[in-house]
Amino acid sequence: MPIPAPFVSRPMDIEKDWIDYNGHLNMAYYNVLFDRCSDDAFEMMGMGPNYAKDRRLTIYTAEVHVCYVQELHLEHKVTVSFQLIDHDDKRLRVYQEIRHVDGWLAATSESLSLHVAMSGPKVVPFPADVLARIEAMRAAHAALPMPERAGRSIGIKARRA
Repeated sequence: MPIPAPFVSRPMDIEKDWIDYNGHLNMAYYNVLFDRCSDDAFEMMGMGPNYAKDRRLTIYTAEVHVCYVQELHLEHKVTVSFQLIDHDDKRLRVYQEIRHVDGWLAATSESLSLHVAMSGPKVVPFPADVLARIEAMRAAHAALPMPERAGRSIGIKARRA
């Protein structure tokens, strides 16, 4: 089966309980949308719920940088992309975008995830079969350009008088 580049989720609805008192999607639920897409991509790489249950291995998030670009509201429907931009034998670096089904960008996320043995918990190398799937996804995604918003840092630029 060919690996989509990038991987794109099925269309998802914004849930009523996710809307905050400002009338738009609460910041926490952008992460829920990113996570749902990640779960589907991890499943494609052999690291879904059965992986955790049967092999006692899983993925933990170590770091996330989210940029909120445009508000989402209850009536919106979105897709989320997943681009594997780097990996080693224990870690994954991923870039994601939430886009309205009409195409406009709502938010971006860049994350670093760790492969963990649940018995520790302890960071451990990926098993050979899973690493092969990760490498296949990385090879499929290698043809994609580095996202312009990847690698951003947070800061306040000094204003000169």
